[in-house]
Amino acid sequence: MNLLELARRRKTVRKFEKRIPNIEDIKYAVSVAKEAPSGKNDQPWLFILLSNDREKAKIREICERGEKDFYENAKGELRNWLEKLGFTWEKPFLSEAPFLLFVYSYVKSPFAKESVWLSIGYLLLALEERGLATVTYTPSDPKEVSSYIGLPREYRLEVILPIGYPADPKPKYERKKLEDVFQIR
Repeated sequence: MNLLELARRRKTVRKFEKRIPNIEDIKYAVSVAKEAPSGKNDQPWLFILLSNDREKAKIREICERGEKDFYENAKGELRNWLEKLGFTWEKPFLSEAPFLLFVYSYVKSPFAKESVWLSIGYLLLALEERGLATVTYTPSDPKEVSSYIGLPREYRLEVILPIGYPADPKPKYERKKLEDVFQIR
């Protein structure tokens, strides 16, 4: 399958099968991600994989506490969008997915955030290639999650990726047409 086909097939998934993916497929995806370009070639990423059910439940508890506040304070267009799509403060995928992959940036590196998000893009396609799915979830209070994980302050949590085999029947959100996002001048 070529890259465009992978990108067209990949969708955000919040429901996962109970079947446990092969850890080698996740290692493969991280191996792809670490090949992304980075500012000053610092490669400012750190990936931490978690599979322990007790720890996943604790992460979910921390995240849902922050999400509750976020959803209660959401207003206007954002609130309408969340309600329209049926999103709530509850994040069951954090405890139901077989794995949680935490992706951190080393904040002392130039362009750390941008570099890490490039690597995440690579990672998403590599997971898709292996038949795995995820949602890019950034908690409302990433510092509390990082404190629980136990990393130094120089690392910033960019995203938590729940990883597993997809069990989410909803279709991929429609994409804009090429002519709507690409101009030749």
